Amino acid sequence: MVAETTIFYKNIIICVEAFGQGLTARQKFTIRIQFFIQISLTMLESIFRASIIIVVVFVSCNGSTSEKSEDLDDSKLSDNFKMGQFGYDHQFLSKFDSIILLTSRNGEAQVIVSSKYQGKVFTSTAEGNNGRSFGWINYKAFTNSVDTHMNAYGGENRLWLGPEGGPFSLYFPEGADMSFDNWKVPAPIDTEPWSINAVDSFSVHLQKNGTLKNYAGTTLQFAINRDIRILDLMEMEKLIGGEIAQDVHSVGYSTHNTITNAGKNDWNEKSGTPCIWILDMFPPTAETTIIIPFKESSASSKAVTTNYFGDIPADRIKMEHGMLFFKADGKHRGKLGIAPSAAKNFAGSFDAKSNVLTITFFTIDSTGKYLNQEWTTKKLPFSGDAVNAYNDGPLANGNQLGPFYEIESVAPAAFLKAGSSSVSHEHTVLHFTGSQMGLNDIVLKVFGISLDQIEKALK
Repeated sequence: MVAETTIFYKNIIICVEAFGQGLTARQKFTIRIQFFIQISLTMLESIFRASIIIVVVFVSCNGSTSEKSEDLDDSKLSDNFKMGQFGYDHQFLSKFDSIILLTSRNGEAQVIVSSKYQGKVFTSTAEGNNGRSFGWINYKAFTNSVDTHMNAYGGENRLWLGPEGGPFSLYFPEGADMSFDNWKVPAPIDTEPWSINAVDSFSVHLQKNGTLKNYAGTTLQFAINRDIRILDLMEMEKLIGGEIAQDVHSVGYSTHNTITNAGKNDWNEKSGTPCIWILDMFPPTAETTIIIPFKESSASSKAVTTNYFGDIPADRIKMEHGMLFFKADGKHRGKLGIAPSAAKNFAGSFDAKSNVLTITFFTIDSTGKYLNQEWTTKKLPFSGDAVNAYNDGPLANGNQLGPFYEIESVAPAAFLKAGSSSVSHEHTVLHFTGSQMGLNDIVLKVFGISLDQIEKALK
């Protein structure tokens, strides 16, 4: 700027000399001084403005840090957003991790992913910071001491490894009784951070390497790769088989999950093998119903398991016309499963109180061998389920992890050769909220039933 001003001043002197032929030397000098004063004032104004800009930028940059700290103060969370809103959970989770925020092009649909907390999708929204937060988050777990069984931070989509029970269990020490006292979620999927390999506004690629020993005493060395991607409107409409009404807000994301045998020994039926297990945790309400379709021709006692943790009371479960309805109020602990021969590749839930429809899609291998995850060694180890649902409730001692409910999908047993062979599993989550007519249209497209049928199923 100084160099340009100097050139400009020299040009003025030339002009004064050229066009001021009749002027005295004193008059010429006066004109030069006036021009010089004017230019100096202009320069000072420019410098002042630039200084203001620099100060504003500096304050803004430093302000963003202090604003972040202020926003993350517990007393401020409730002032800015209410519990249940996405903005509240966004601020809360930012206190404990540099979270990854995936955002749709219009900014309304957002998904929070954490590498520190085992590659979880913690929550999502269809309506920005002021919209509903769809995932279940266990706020107190973040400041509690490490739990000896499971650190239930929550998260609407997490990757675990199965089997949970059976002769190849990863959750019980070798030879221990399969009871809650001995149950422990392995550290790589419970407390250890994962690595971020790549990330952008729409997707993230995470990785975790680890070693576990199963109930049979076999050491399993593995590598997990997990890709999470937010979906656009056209992708969601393709999944549900039709258009989404304009008065319905939506968010969706896909997860591509891969496990690799990174060890020196094959994984087989003798040594035992892990499997990919995806679990979606959502907040329960008194009016939430889980919906799981099944193939009616396979509706037998072997195809549907309803007594993982004891028999589910009759008023909490119902099967009719190829549809299983399960109450998800977080007040009675129960789990059910659908065998791969009877399972379909989607499930969902409807929260009539909050007007939220959730649909999950996943890969199914109807002929694959699935690991039995029940807490017993007395059943065949490769006779497990492909789809599960869980409603949390008090344990025998009165304690409770949640409350929450889960929709789960499981991959077949990973029979993999040593060194580098892999297997993958897809799991996609969609949330919808909006007009009853718009939501009913989606339910009819996907499940072939109405919202009214879902609401009345367990009444």
